[in-house]
Amino acid sequence: MGMAELQKESVTPARPAPSAPPLTATGIPVDPIMISNNTPHSPVPWSTGLCNCCEDVSSCCLTCWCPCVTFGRIAEIVDRGSTSCGVSGTIYSLMLCLVGCSCLYSCFYRSKLRGQYLVEEKPCTDCCVHFWCEECALCQEYRQLQNQGFDMSIGWHGNVERQKRLAATMASPSPLPPQLQSGMTR
Repeated sequence: MGMAELQKESVTPARPAPSAPPLTATGIPVDPIMISNNTPHSPVPWSTGLCNCCEDVSSCCLTCWCPCVTFGRIAEIVDRGSTSCGVSGTIYSLMLCLVGCSCLYSCFYRSKLRGQYLVEEKPCTDCCVHFWCEECALCQEYRQLQNQGFDMSIGWHGNVERQKRLAATMASPSPLPPQLQSGMTR
């Protein structure tokens, strides 16, 4: 075999790269950063600060008196409905009562939330934030998900249904107002 034939065999045409699967509508609130061309982006800042708990007084009070409920709601949304608010909140409560360190469980969900929405790890690592400022961290995560478009009180499946109804309303033409029928006249 000659040199020219060897070069022809060793050079194979490049195959085109497989294209990414098309994005499908899931009915789930999604941050635009997550869907733009599947390209990596630098992390974005949190939508609110760690110590801005009083921006949403109701979630602040809920977290102060029942952090297990706040955590359960966060976990249900972050897990996309695969675990319920009740189960996650119960595990959180058990860890708090038995071990006294529920932050070991909740910091995992902070990391998961940051990964899903490309949020930067600030002001320090997730474990440190939860260890030193557990309630503030839960409030911040709760507000972050609300700012992503979730209604935290209705859970994952409720948000999916809400998005489906909203999409159906926006897709269908608006109905005409009902015609008033005239009654009896003299």
